[in-house]
Amino acid sequence: EVQLQASGGGLVQAGGSLRLSCAASGFTFDDYAIGWFRQVPGKEREGVSCISSRDGGTDYADSVKGRFTISSDNAKNTVYLQMNSLKPEDTAVYYCAAISPPPYYSVGGIYTCEANGMPYWGKGTQVTVSS
Repeated sequence: EVQLQASGGGLVQAGGSLRLSCAASGFTFDDYAIGWFRQVPGKEREGVSCISSRDGGTDYADSVKGRFTISSDNAKNTVYLQMNSLKPEDTAVYYCAAISPPPYYSVGGIYTCEANGMPYWGKGTQVTVSS
């Protein structure tokens, strides 16, 4: 059974940092793509970042480029999202989602996770950024 456990959310002031973790189990953690998504009540879910273990490709939403960094620790079966320079508009519930194996290869080092194509989802973790 595939399980994803997102953690690390919390309340932080604008300009602060948080690191989210997505601990995965139930699939081979050397051939996967894991993405972070976020959602605010009443708004559509937004893709934040994605990483593919197959070729190390990553992708970021324009709104978080230069502030967020996705990384993985295969020994710990965990993907991280380091979030710096947080803004109030980053406030949302953050979810991690996975697919194994990845259905395609990165292009130019970019691997984009499509929410509709991710079969496994974890429960979200709340991130609140105060102004």
